[in-house]
Amino acid sequence: MDHPSQDVTDAELAILQVLWDQGQATVRQLTDAIYPKGTASHYATVQKLLDRLEAKGCAARDRGQWPHVFAATIQREELIGLRLRAMAEKLCGGSLTPLLLHVLKTDQLSANERQELRAYLEELQQNKPKGKRR
Repeated sequence: MDHPSQDVTDAELAILQVLWDQGQATVRQLTDAIYPKGTASHYATVQKLLDRLEAKGCAARDRGQWPHVFAATIQREELIGLRLRAMAEKLCGGSLTPLLLHVLKTDQLSANERQELRAYLEELQQNKPKGKRR
């Protein structure tokens, strides 16, 4: 999948959250999930947000059935990566290190999260090409 043409808004992110959790959904299902007791204007809002997500390359519509079913075409992890890269560009000259160190210093990681992080760092170290030092 190509990267989205631009970042998603918070409202669009709410739609993606439901699609990531449910896999796919109709406009009505999304409206019910985001706006319990929603009105016709809420339904129209969700439809407009889906149109924008589709234009950005973040969601796709299955037109082969009625009502149309939507699914996310960007994975949560991919969007996280894109947002972190954009934040690193804005705040840290492109380096993710200051962002990651800030999170590690200020947030309490669970034992499981620390172990997952250690395992990932060890994997990176083992897969590092010989002769390349940073």
